[in-house]
Amino acid sequence: MELTSLLIFAGALFVAAGSPGPSIAALVARVISKGFRDVLPFLAAMWIGEAIWLSLAVFGLAFVAQTFHVAFVIVKWAGVAYLAYLAWKMWTAPVAVRDGDMPREDTPFRLFFAGMAVTLGNPKIMMFYLALLPTIIDLASVTLVGWLELTLTMAVVLIAIDAVWVIAAAQARKLLKSQRAMKIANRVSATTMAGAAAAIATR
Repeated sequence: MELTSLLIFAGALFVAAGSPGPSIAALVARVISKGFRDVLPFLAAMWIGEAIWLSLAVFGLAFVAQTFHVAFVIVKWAGVAYLAYLAWKMWTAPVAVRDGDMPREDTPFRLFFAGMAVTLGNPKIMMFYLALLPTIIDLASVTLVGWLELTLTMAVVLIAIDAVWVIAAAQARKLLKSQRAMKIANRVSATTMAGAAAAIATR
């Protein structure tokens, strides 16, 4: 693909993905509540989910999203339920912990599922790839190599954006030393996570 097309795609994705939404809210809430060391499965699922939407758009499989609409709805509501569960766990999390370390009870599989559900069920992401992307790039002319170039560009942009959010959330968490501050952080994170679930559920 032409460098200009890739740069336009990267710029549009940077604006769309960088703006706060359910995915970013869930990511930040998770890091503030539990730290960043075990957040990789959640992030990986978010990136894979976006790659799925990109592939559907590039290969002209938008009809698949419509044909299997029920499956996406199920994934969406399963994700909403799990985000609500995480919000409840954050709200009730103990604050008397040693060395400022929060307990990590969620398995990598659960975190991966949560990240995938948030991404596949996020209408903002869906609309970007299936509605906005075709107006930015002539998808009919995209070859397999072009798809790989778009996927790599997408990965670079998303990793850069999410890394900034993770670092910012991790730094904010370091400032929370007292039990009172940690309790407030847990409640704020729980509210943010619940808000992400509500945002997905109402769209």
